Amino acid sequence: MTPEMVMTLAHEAMYIALLLAAPLLLVSLVVGLVVSLFQAATQINESTLSFIPKLVAIALTLVIAGPWMLTTMLEYMHRMFTSIPAYAG
Repeated sequence: MTPEMVMTLAHEAMYIALLLAAPLLLVSLVVGLVVSLFQAATQINESTLSFIPKLVAIALTLVIAGPWMLTTMLEYMHRMFTSIPAYAG
């Protein structure tokens, strides 16, 4: 296994991880921003107020994007497992 192969594997793994985490992180960011604006407008200083909307939004995102995320991860793992002989020999 050459250093180029290792770097390619690491690059692809980080890309897949970023691709799978992006929808959840973006939804959490947007919901947090909206709740923060609401708190600033109403002067409610409750720190736990943003927890429930974020939790609901992330759960809905997992329901909507979950099949795509699972398919992406399964395709990546299938490629990795089928390429083990090429990397080993």
